Amino acid sequence: MSPKITRPRITGTTAVAGVAGAPVRHSLSPIIHNAWIEAAGLDAVYVPFSPCGDDFIRFAAGLRGGVIRGLNVTLPFKEAALSISDEVSERAERAGAVNLLVFDDDGRITGDNVDGLGLLGAFEAQTPDFDPKQGPVVIIGAGGAARGAAAAFVLAGAPEIRIVNRTLAKAEMVAGALGRTVRAYPLAAAAEAFEDAAAVINATSAGLADEMPDMPLEATPAQAIVMDMTYKPLLTPFLAKAQATQRRTVDGLEMLIRQAAPSFEAFFGRVPPADVDVRALCIETLESQA
Repeated sequence: MSPKITRPRITGTTAVAGVAGAPVRHSLSPIIHNAWIEAAGLDAVYVPFSPCGDDFIRFAAGLRGGVIRGLNVTLPFKEAALSISDEVSERAERAGAVNLLVFDDDGRITGDNVDGLGLLGAFEAQTPDFDPKQGPVVIIGAGGAARGAAAAFVLAGAPEIRIVNRTLAKAEMVAGALGRTVRAYPLAAAAEAFEDAAAVINATSAGLADEMPDMPLEATPAQAIVMDMTYKPLLTPFLAKAQATQRRTVDGLEMLIRQAAPSFEAFFGRVPPADVDVRALCIETLESQA
């Protein structure tokens, strides 16, 4: 079911949650959450916030005490969200970032990182036969998204995670933070890293532009799965090349939707309605923005 989203009726008892980022105007998270809210019949609303510059910590601190239920946090505030959290989950600690803040009535802020759940959920949805334990996983990039992805695969039991990055020192920092199963590779050694990979994930924003180096996806096994964490456009040049080499692919939109589900549950105390096709709503929005 794909209900048309209507303007929510705001009352004095309306529960509020949202997403904070800069920029945030094109975020699809409000589309997803408000569709679920409407289908569930909740007195609630999910809205975007865009704090300026270094004001995120002051902004989030002002929400202590349950002014709103919680926030999803996107770039560039994920590390600041970690620093302001009074309690953090193991996966947030490993990722070195928080993308979900829950504001308790007693003034405490709990931080979590559900990007890894979204990442693994996307693989489960689009390539259900994939098992993280079946072989090495290659992650391109060494920023926060890459570290979060690596942390998710460490916790999922991947035998080895290979971080491929233009600057080897940054890849080595990620590997050093996550333990002995994570190894760093320079960009020049990408083909070596890809050689027996079960999956390759682009965790950089370069997949949607021309600045990404030509990656040797043909060096992966024929059964390897290729993912791009970017979802604008839905079929990025990186995924298009993977499909041209007959590799199966997983897209970033599915990851966004899958990480939204545990966030919704944290905000509103219930799982999202299963009969809402939020993916179709998101694709419709992406097409209108193209």
